[in-house]
Amino acid sequence: MPKKILVVDDEPSISTLLKFNLEKNGYSVILGKDGLEAIQLVKDESPDLLILDLMLPELDGMEVCKNLRQNQYNLPILMLTARDDDFDKVLGLELGADDYMTKPFNTRELIARVKAILRRYSAPTQDQKELEEEQKIKVGNLIIEEEKYEAYHNSELLELTPKEFELLLYLAKHKNKVLTRDQLLDAVWNYDFAGDTRIVDVHISHLREKIELDTRQPQYIKTVRGIGYKFGEPKNE
Repeated sequence: MPKKILVVDDEPSISTLLKFNLEKNGYSVILGKDGLEAIQLVKDESPDLLILDLMLPELDGMEVCKNLRQNQYNLPILMLTARDDDFDKVLGLELGADDYMTKPFNTRELIARVKAILRRYSAPTQDQKELEEEQKIKVGNLIIEEEKYEAYHNSELLELTPKEFELLLYLAKHKNKVLTRDQLLDAVWNYDFAGDTRIVDVHISHLREKIELDTRQPQYIKTVRGIGYKFGEPKNE
């Protein structure tokens, strides 16, 4: 079955362009024109990915993203905007968007990003118990199950966005190593994000809120001043 992509943009020329190119690459495409329709189509169609314009009638892209995350819809979201505003970019990511592109965009780059997102967030194909046990990563009271795309802290399932999970997994696989922001940006986002390492800091902050007992004195994800971050065993859990 082809992956289903929901494109929500009130500019017919953009929607038509995206639909043509996405279908040319083997995807099934559904179109929406405003924010309220976007939320309803996510509920009705269960798309694998949402391409969401920021400036929409009824509800803007920020409100749509916020609504979906608050209601536990964890599909990946690629946000589009005609405004090259750093504040909008960071706010969109804080509200749960996984990626961000500014119009006018290069269609080939957008397709590459869509493929990368879907590749990262596809459900695992192997579910053998032995393999799942081997794939578990245990650090302190944190357990990461790569094949299930799940993480637990103190035996409770963490509510992570796909991007947060990828970042946590990469940090755990490189335990006790100092990783620069550029390394994390390249490894987790796996394409050039114009060196905007603040995206890494935003996601680190979100992870700390979910796994640290005290975000002011983090035990799992420690900041290495002037370099980046180091993930390791907590001392005070």
